[in-house]
Amino acid sequence: MKVYLESLGCAKNRVDSELMLGKLASGRHMVTTDPADAELIVVNTCSFIESAVQESIDTILELARYKTEGVCRRLVVAGCLPERYRGELAGALPEVDLFLGTGALDQIMEAVEGAEPARGCRLPDPRSRSNWSSKDPRLVSTFPSVYLKIAEGCSRRCTYCIIPRLRGPHRSRFMDDLLTESEQLVAGGARELVLVAQESTDYGTDLDPPADLGGLLAHLASRLPDVWLRVLYGHPASLAESMIRTMAGHPNICPYFDLPIQHASDAVLKRMGRGYTRADLHRLFHRIRTILPDAVLRTTVITGFPGETDRDFNILLDFIREIGFDHLGVFTYSDADDLPSHRLPEPVDPVRAGERRDQLMSLQQEISQRCLKRHLNQQVRVLVEGAGHNKEAYGIWGRTMGQAPEVDGVTRIHCGSTVDLPAPGQLVTVRVTEVREYDLYGELECRS
Repeated sequence: MKVYLESLGCAKNRVDSELMLGKLASGRHMVTTDPADAELIVVNTCSFIESAVQESIDTILELARYKTEGVCRRLVVAGCLPERYRGELAGALPEVDLFLGTGALDQIMEAVEGAEPARGCRLPDPRSRSNWSSKDPRLVSTFPSVYLKIAEGCSRRCTYCIIPRLRGPHRSRFMDDLLTESEQLVAGGARELVLVAQESTDYGTDLDPPADLGGLLAHLASRLPDVWLRVLYGHPASLAESMIRTMAGHPNICPYFDLPIQHASDAVLKRMGRGYTRADLHRLFHRIRTILPDAVLRTTVITGFPGETDRDFNILLDFIREIGFDHLGVFTYSDADDLPSHRLPEPVDPVRAGERRDQLMSLQQEISQRCLKRHLNQQVRVLVEGAGHNKEAYGIWGRTMGQAPEVDGVTRIHCGSTVDLPAPGQLVTVRVTEVREYDLYGELECRS
C-alpha cells in the first residue's frame, strides 16, 4: 500500500513516526507525501495539553475525508491520544479503523497487514514495550539534523504532566546500541545528532551498571568529532556538573542547555512537584555560566498554574529578567480531570493566565534581541539546512550551535555573487550583519 503518516507533537514523537515508517517501508509499503494518494493513513498523535489534543482531533478529521474523497482504505491513529482516552475514542471517532496506544507502536506492521487487518484498539501497557533499537529500520525525515532518542518514559511525578501514565517509567537505552545507531545515522548523512528523551539528563540512572549522559556524550564526541551533538529536554534537578564539564571539553558538543524550569516561585514549584527551589536554579545557571561563559540557555515556563498569585508571577518575571535566557517558551496551564493538579485549589482564570504569558513573551523578546546582538559583526559557524533560488535575498538558511532545530530562530545567509551555493549539511562561516526578531542575518565568509 501507499502510506502517508502525519506526525504531531514533539521530537520524541517524530522518532516514533520515523520508526513506524521504517517498518512499513521494509515491508514493501511505499511512503507518499500526499495523503490524497495514500491507501493507508497513519496519524501519530500528541495529547500533552488541551491544544495538542484539539490539533490531533482536527488532523484526524481532516485526513478522514480521504476515505471518501481519495483512495484511503484504512485510517490508523497512534500514540498518546488513544493511550490517554483509550476506548472512548472509538465511539467518538468512528472514521478511524484502528487505534494504537504508545505500547503498540511496534505492532504497526501486524496491525495493517493480513487478510483481516486488526480493527478497534490495541492498548497494551506501555511498560511492556521494549525500546526501539539500532536494528530497527528507520525512515529519517529531518537530515542533516537527526533526533536520537536515548530513553523512553518518565519516572518523575510532576502534578501537571500526563506523560508517565502515557509512556511508562523512564527506560534508558544501552550505550552500545546508541553508539551503533549514531554511527548509522552519520553514515546516512546526519551532521547533527539531537539527543532527546522525556528527561534526557536522567539518562542511564536505571541501567545496570549505571551510566550517565556525560559519559554518553563523551563517547559520541570522540567517535564523531565532525558531528554536532545537542541535548534537548533536560531536567534542572539531574543536570550533573560532570556533564557541563564534558560539554565544555568537546568543541563538537553544542554549549546549549535546554532546561525547562516551569516556574521560579518556590510555592508554585512545590505544587508542581518539580523537586527544586529558586535558589537551586540560581546556583545551577551560575555554575553553567562559570564553566561555559558562552553557554546558550533555553527554558519553558507555565503561567496560570493553580494557586499562582501576582506575587508568584512577579517572582517569575524577576527571575527571567535576572537570568536572561537566550530562548524561552511560555505555556498557559492546561487543566484536565485526569491530572493530579486538577484537584489543587485556587484555579487561575485562563484570561489572566494568557495576560501573564503575553507579558512574559514581551519581556523575553527584549532579552532575546539583546542576546542576539552579541553576535553582530562576529563570525559564527552555521550548519546549512536549506537553500532557495535567490542567493541575493538570504536564500540560504541554517543554524548556529545556539539555535536548536524547530524551536529556535535560524540564521539567514546572503551569498553575494557566489556561484556554488552551500548545500544542506555543509558547515559555513558567516559574519553576522543584522538581527531581526529571533533570527540572525549575515554574509557568507567561507565554507568547510
